[in-house]
Amino acid sequence: MTARWVVDEVAPRRDLNLIWQPISLMFKNEPEPGSDYHTGTMVGHRMLRVMEAIRTAHGDAAVGAWYWQCGTRLHHDRQRDADLADLLEHIGLDRSLAEAADDDSWDDEIRTRMDAGLALVGADVGTPIIAVRGIDGTKRGVFGPVITSVPDTEQSLRIWDALLVFMTMDGFWEIKRTRTERPEFGSRPSV
Repeated sequence: MTARWVVDEVAPRRDLNLIWQPISLMFKNEPEPGSDYHTGTMVGHRMLRVMEAIRTAHGDAAVGAWYWQCGTRLHHDRQRDADLADLLEHIGLDRSLAEAADDDSWDDEIRTRMDAGLALVGADVGTPIIAVRGIDGTKRGVFGPVITSVPDTEQSLRIWDALLVFMTMDGFWEIKRTRTERPEFGSRPSV
């Protein structure tokens, strides 16, 4: 939901250049091999391997299309076993990039990029992480915001502008309350 908020409401109105980075729950949580959680996190991890293969072959711009394709299949279509080659073809990329899913040589790149994001916010957070470069050139990040639905445009921009204030403030660390509702994914994005 945070991604939809940023892409649909904020980025076009705040002239943002989005660069998607990986965070692997496989690396972050180190689930026991053979457990249901390991199986589930491996689905996303394999997608991240393909994401890095896409970035290497086609640059950051192509990664966004992959992110949306995977997110839509996972969250809207509930397809945890989607054919990755089909997803690639759907966004106009070569099906052979799907071979990266089972190639652990991409794991170093995933870990390096993930660690760079966690270095901005600390290891005791999850996803989403948003990072920006301030006017002084310093890169800063925060975990969140975790939202369950995309606010209207006016509220979305107020949230973004407030988030920037917090992100660039020395001494700011955390705002949190317990989530009591599940995400409302809204209509299926056209991907």
